[in-house]
Order: sequence, then structure tokens, then C-alpha cells
Amino acid sequence: MTTTEELVAQVNKILDDIGIDLGRHFERFDPVELALTLKSNLSLLGELEEELERRVGDTAPSVRFVDKKSRDPHLQWIYRKKHNRTLALERLRSAITAHKIALAHISADYSFFLGKKGIGLDEIRKENAGKVRAEKRPFRLGRLEVLPHLAYSGDVLRLLAREGVNVRETFKFIKGKLRERGTVRTRSLRIEVEYFENNRLRKARLDLPTNADIEMELRKRFGRRFRWRVLSFVKTRGVLINNHYTVDNLALAYAILDPKRGAEKLGLDIFRYYFLTSPSDREMLGLYPGIKACVDCHYSILDLPFRHEENFRTGTGSMFLIRKCELERELVGRKKDISSIPNYLLGGVMLYGMSDYDEERIAEILGIDGEELREAIRKFVISGLHRVLFPSTDKFEKFMPKSERAKRFLDLLQG
Repeated sequence: MTTTEELVAQVNKILDDIGIDLGRHFERFDPVELALTLKSNLSLLGELEEELERRVGDTAPSVRFVDKKSRDPHLQWIYRKKHNRTLALERLRSAITAHKIALAHISADYSFFLGKKGIGLDEIRKENAGKVRAEKRPFRLGRLEVLPHLAYSGDVLRLLAREGVNVRETFKFIKGKLRERGTVRTRSLRIEVEYFENNRLRKARLDLPTNADIEMELRKRFGRRFRWRVLSFVKTRGVLINNHYTVDNLALAYAILDPKRGAEKLGLDIFRYYFLTSPSDREMLGLYPGIKACVDCHYSILDLPFRHEENFRTGTGSMFLIRKCELERELVGRKKDISSIPNYLLGGVMLYGMSDYDEERIAEILGIDGEELREAIRKFVISGLHRVLFPSTDKFEKFMPKSERAKRFLDLLQG
């Protein structure tokens, strides 16, 4: 059985080899071969993480800041050894996150087929890899160009040290944006209610929106004999991505990809990620490990893609995404009427209804086909949901049927 120091040395050697070997896969980009290699690496790294985590644990004592003369050399040796073990574990976790991000990007951008049968990444094996065919999806999530720049070896700072000052400054800027805590926004009130039921005093706790008529809502539920008090305010806050390994990898990759506009490109990719996917899609995709399921407060990185717009206002990107998440909740149970509209086009329809952009500009922002978007808007209008979801339907008028006969038929169809 290897000692912990030997295991640490083995981990560092394997990560160094992975960082060198993966370079050739990006020179001739083959999604099937790359996915197979990443899966193999991830399996090995997962086993090493489990073993090293078992031996090292999650925490290690830090070096004490004492006078140099009074330091015990034996204690310093112990602290240094534990510190090196912890660094190896951190490096390993960073490398695992980079592999997961890369696999998620490949899965999001390509469909894989074995003959005529569609398969997932998990079904690609060495035995069948030669027969697997990859096809580009009709829309793009993430940015494949960043994949060569992720820290597959886990050494974010070492890789950053090879770059120029402009890349390092962009890295710090992106990292600062991703670690920014969202502006606090009161979402609801948590209330405790005391009421009588069958002549017995009972208590209940419930959440109500901040704009609700509390007395009226409680009277509907509990009758007239009740009293209530506010326990707390339910607020939204926190960082957009709650995983520092993801933050480090994304900041490094986008800074190297484009030192001038890397942060803006990342903001646009995250914006597209939310608009082109549904809540269930975001549960399965691992494009940005640790990212919020829905945006519920303001993050300045989401403003960067829109800051050159003529009528730009602070919070534009975040407000679009907050509204999109609200519309997704309103669509629950109503999607049967628009089942023929894919999620990525449905996101374009929502952005069309809530913004001042025309369909050409939306197709450009989201990276989707303009004609497909127009057809999706027509189907959405036929369903009648534009009247339910949006306060103003003027923008949808040009997609309404023109003939009187078609209009009467549409009115009958929508009840």
C-alpha cells in the first residue's frame, strides 16, 4: 500500500501528464475521441480524489504566524506536509471540474449517433467509438473555443503565470465579477399564523409574495378567526456560481481566449445558457457546475453584453433572466399547446415578448436561426399564450393571421 506522500506524488505526476497529453486532442478536434479521453481521465481522477480525500480530509491546519526564531522545525515540517497534501487535493478537484465542464460543452453542442440510434456520452466506449457519429446541434450552448484553455492539470495559477499581464488582469476582472454577491432583493414574507380549527388552536407557517394582500389571503385560507406575525423576509442573494473551481477555470479560459472581451463573452454565454434551456435542462446540464438554477437578483456580468446598446440601463441582462424564470413558472402545465416549439426557440419567443428587440436582433443575441424563430413565434401566437404571459401583445400583431376567416378560426381555437 502506498503512503500518502507517494499518493500525492502520483496525483501530481498524473495531472502533469494529462495537461500535456490533452493538447494534441485539440489540434485536430474530434468530439468523439476527445469525449472518450475526457471520460477516461475523469474516471481515474475520481478514484484518486476519493482515496486522497479519505486520507487528507477537507481541512488542514494553516502555518502559524509566529516569530521566525521561535518556530519549531519539526512542527513546520508537519504543517508543510499537510499543506502539500491539501494543495494536491485542491488541484485534483480543479482538474475534475475542468473535465466536467468540457464534457458538458461537448454534450450540449453535439448529438451522437450509433448508426441511426441517438446515444449519450455515457454510451461511447472504446469498442464502438469508431462507429459513433457526431452532429452539430442547431444551437450552441457555451463556447467550444474555451475548451483548450481549461485547467485540466488543475494548476490554474501556474498556467496563468505563463500568460501576459493583460490576460492576468482579465482573469482577475472575470473572477471578481463571478464572485460578486448579487444585489439583495426581498422575494417573499415568511408568516406564522395562529387560527382555530374544530375549536382547537393551531399554527401554520407559509410564504407570501411581498406584494400580496396578506389579510385577504389569510382570510381565504383560515376564515376570520386568526392572527399572524412576520417571522422573516425571504431574500435572494449570493454569488451566481457557488463553486470556486468553476470560477477559476472559467476565468482562466475566457481570459486566455480573449483578453479584451473575455468577460463580455462569458456574460453572453451565461445569458444564452439561461434563455436557451428549460429548468429541467439546467438540472441535467453541467455546463457551469455550481451555477444558480434561476437568476433572482442583479449580477453585473450579465450587463456586459448589453452595455453598448443605445438604451442600456443597469440591470438589463439580469432583469431579462429574472422575467424569463417567472414566465417558466407560469408555463407549468400549459406547455401542451406549444409542445412543437423546442426549448431554445421558446426562449427566443420569451425574449421577443419582454423586450424591444425585433426577431433579427434576438436571433443574433441568442445565436439561433431567424426563420426558425419567426415560425416559433407564429405557433406561439396560435396557442394564445402571448395574451396570458405578456401585458402588451402589440409586437405579436404582425404574426397574427391576416384573413378574416383565419382570424375567426383562431378565435374559436383559443376559446
